[in-house]
Amino acid sequence: MEKPGADIHAEDIVDMAQLNVYLEDPDITEIMVISKDETYIEKKGKLTLTDTKFQFDSEIMELCQRIVKPIGRRIDESSPYVDARLPDGSRVHIIIPPLALKGPTITIRKFSKEKLTPQDLIKFGSADQKMLLFLEWCVLVRKNIIISGGTGSGKTTLLNIVSSYIPKDERIITVEDSAELQLQQPHWVKLESRPPDTENKGEVLIRDLVKCCLRMRPDRIVVGECRSGEALDMLQAMNTGHDGSLTTVHSNSPRDCVRRLETLCLMAGMDLPAKAIKEQLAGAVDLIVQQARLSDGSRKIISIAEITGMEGEIITLQDLFVFKRSGIDSDGKVMGTFSSTGIVPSFTDELKAKGIKIDHSIFMPEY
Repeated sequence: MEKPGADIHAEDIVDMAQLNVYLEDPDITEIMVISKDETYIEKKGKLTLTDTKFQFDSEIMELCQRIVKPIGRRIDESSPYVDARLPDGSRVHIIIPPLALKGPTITIRKFSKEKLTPQDLIKFGSADQKMLLFLEWCVLVRKNIIISGGTGSGKTTLLNIVSSYIPKDERIITVEDSAELQLQQPHWVKLESRPPDTENKGEVLIRDLVKCCLRMRPDRIVVGECRSGEALDMLQAMNTGHDGSLTTVHSNSPRDCVRRLETLCLMAGMDLPAKAIKEQLAGAVDLIVQQARLSDGSRKIISIAEITGMEGEIITLQDLFVFKRSGIDSDGKVMGTFSSTGIVPSFTDELKAKGIKIDHSIFMPEY
């Protein structure tokens, strides 16, 4: 049996005609079939109901079966949801009745064929030159970075771009639920988790793979997303010599990210006291980069915060860069500017020791 998420050959996915037009449109990032009469797309950050309709639920079920059959999975009442991957890398999640009350539901997160660069982020208004220069410095001096953000905020895209700053002579090991990262470095080991098979056997968790990483002499560990007990393993790795690690966390602010990481560590089942987890976190994580999808559909870095330590039992944070919103124009576009807060990070001596010539003007606030 092929591992879940294995590539699906084009000839195995016939009759996707209703969806092909959306799969081929580079501006569409998500396709969502929620019933035979309702198919939505996300285009340039905005959700839109399309004219696409299926005649019967059985048509959607047939499409679901064609997606899962080549990867040795099944979709039926006893196994009513599944994750898969299309040949181009796009992720597919399927969930059917009785769990999906309106009928079989398909969600396709499209895989971007374009490898975005830091300059693309500037061009799209997602960040400014100062922010990206600072992030490059942080990667070079091996700071541990968490990219935080909500669903569809562009966390993985930003992780790809930040990872591009890793020197090409380093050994990078990536761990993902569904392979999406597109690194450019030559020495790159890709690991992907595996759900259980139809007999509920053979599951390999992200946490298992993070532990494997530690035995594989990594220079950098990049985890696509921490969403369970692997967060504790990641923090322990960061605290035991694996500096320069990167991951993403689903949260809505740097402070929320800290709380979320604390909760995820508790899910590891190690029965550690809360203070011990906080100390691990404060000692391991250097920066939290907050990514957001705004009301106009645009995706931006809205803050870069440094974890500075602990005061009592509180983990302390300071914003270094922020996006200041100033309003919404007549077209509904969010207006604002990227700005430094005037706070200089605590590790400037490390930057100098690495031979990085610091331009202190990037930390000067703009009025």
